[in-house]
Amino acid sequence: MLPEVIENKQLISAKQMQAASHVLVVLPLAKQLDTVEKVPHLTLLRAALKRKRMQADELAKSPIATDLPQGGAAAWLMLDEHATRFEQYTALRKGLTLLTAEQPREIVIAVFGDAKQRSLAAELAVYVALVNSAALPNRKQKPKTELVKKIVVYGDQTRDKHAVACAVAEGNTLARELTMLPPNELTPGHYRTRVKKLARANGWKIEEFDIKRLKKMGAGAFVAVAQGSHEQDAAIVHLSCSPKGAKQRIALVGKGICFDTGGHNLKSAKYMQGMHEDMNGSAVALGILLAVTRLKLKVGIDAWLAIAQNHIGPLAYKQNEVITALNGTTIEIVHTDAEGRMVLADTLNLAARAKPDAMIDFATLTGSMAVALGSRYSGIFSNSEALIAGAIAAGKISGERVNAFPLDADYEPALDSKIADIKQCTLDGEADHILAARFLMRFIEQRPWLHMDLSASSCEGGLGAVASNVTGFGVAWGVEMLRKIE
Repeated sequence: MLPEVIENKQLISAKQMQAASHVLVVLPLAKQLDTVEKVPHLTLLRAALKRKRMQADELAKSPIATDLPQGGAAAWLMLDEHATRFEQYTALRKGLTLLTAEQPREIVIAVFGDAKQRSLAAELAVYVALVNSAALPNRKQKPKTELVKKIVVYGDQTRDKHAVACAVAEGNTLARELTMLPPNELTPGHYRTRVKKLARANGWKIEEFDIKRLKKMGAGAFVAVAQGSHEQDAAIVHLSCSPKGAKQRIALVGKGICFDTGGHNLKSAKYMQGMHEDMNGSAVALGILLAVTRLKLKVGIDAWLAIAQNHIGPLAYKQNEVITALNGTTIEIVHTDAEGRMVLADTLNLAARAKPDAMIDFATLTGSMAVALGSRYSGIFSNSEALIAGAIAAGKISGERVNAFPLDADYEPALDSKIADIKQCTLDGEADHILAARFLMRFIEQRPWLHMDLSASSCEGGLGAVASNVTGFGVAWGVEMLRKIE
């Protein structure tokens, strides 16, 4: 459950601020504090700035905390209305983190400046507070973390009660919760059970393509990866939402590898650590579907989740095998740790057969994307210039930044095979993020398509609005993309 949001159009008074336990004070960017009117307890901020030898406008990058007279705490920051959305979210997250370490039950947000500045500050601050208020998986033997129950805003009031912020925060929280679950709690079987519950609760249609069915259909790429697991509980799960009046139908495809050992090309311990998060792409697709449902957007959504594990065992697929995918393409296996593109191949092809207006897939797919971008951006590829332009714009608006990579045909000869239609990958790993995208293009039936390689799915210390290492990156971006398509 998200916290309740209560709004007050009037500015916070000194008495109200003094009575609060945890206050996030958001000021407009200014070189002098005196230019901001009607800010209670400003003497506390002045003293803190003097003690830290800071200028007022440094609060835009480095918020500070002060004690309030009655024992409460205030975090002070300045919001630059001309900064990027990512920079604005980062400043607000840093300010909020100064308060959340104390596990407050209530957060007061006090915004100042002119009406436009207050509206922007309240909109962004409420989202940051909401998305960082949830209890995420934690199995330590200690009292449960106290949750934020209420967010009280002073200085702005909206008609929609921050509907977009609430929906995106709920979707992001779902994606992070699923991603953080230990692998013994989110096996493919457990995952499918959770997805069924979500479908019932939200009125989504659901169809499961289990291993037996996929074998009959000829989905050899997916089955090759899934067959190494002792429990044959893998499946491609199809969820659909069809609101009245929808003119566009979008397919969201997510890689859902619940644990990735690397298969016969076994990962070392260092690189196997955290591989329960390899299902993050499917969690992002689910989070977007949930947020879009909450917002009642008039766009039809088909979410296709490729849920499996990549295990080692007598039946696990091996190097040099030739696999036949759902669309008849034969694939030479080069490295069993390139399993993500295998399960996505058949899943994309299934999605493409329904002839959606556009397809977007999400996957923690390649280490080379993490090398190229680090963990602060995610990389995108597309066969549509319009989708690329929309994706970059959505990244700027949502604060989830993406960078477009080339998809030129002259990369593909590296995947030429002497014994099959295409190689799965190469052994040298050069430009593997690009080669993976070229590989996936074989299975999209020439539909408008965008692929996101989620290098920003986890970022130490948080990213943008989100304070946890697991970021839920892609949910806010996806909602923004679909709002423009609606």
